Amino acid sequence: MASVEKLPMLAEGYERLIVELKALREERPRIVDSIEEARAHGDLSENAEYHAAKERQGQVEATIGDLEDRVSRAQIIDPTTLSGSKIIFGATVTLLDDDDKPVRYQIVGPYEADARIGRISYASPLGRALIGRQVGDEVEVSVPAGDRCYAVEKIEFI
Repeated sequence: MASVEKLPMLAEGYERLIVELKALREERPRIVDSIEEARAHGDLSENAEYHAAKERQGQVEATIGDLEDRVSRAQIIDPTTLSGSKIIFGATVTLLDDDDKPVRYQIVGPYEADARIGRISYASPLGRALIGRQVGDEVEVSVPAGDRCYAVEKIEFI
């Protein structure tokens, strides 16, 4: 029997999944009502409302299935309970780029990543390159914008 791979995430990311799942489950009855109403209009072969409602139902059910899978595999990690000298999931890392300009990232799960707010996935090229590194280490990574070099300046668990 294959083991189910755990999906590490922060509590905040887990809560977002729960809220989204609840909203989609609440949408189910409205979709069924839309399908029934469209079906009452007659000929289904040329009924755009019916086809749109059925398509939405398929999308919602697929998304619910995906979210339920992620929730069931979630391994919630609180970075404030972690410590150490190496970069791991949940760590907030301050790096110096080629111009000695500091950049700060938190290592998070793939569904929580948003580089605009300083959260990168452990599965991203930079995230993979950082895992296991320590203060003072240099990290070279190939990203779509080209090769980048960073020096690890600080590791925090906040």
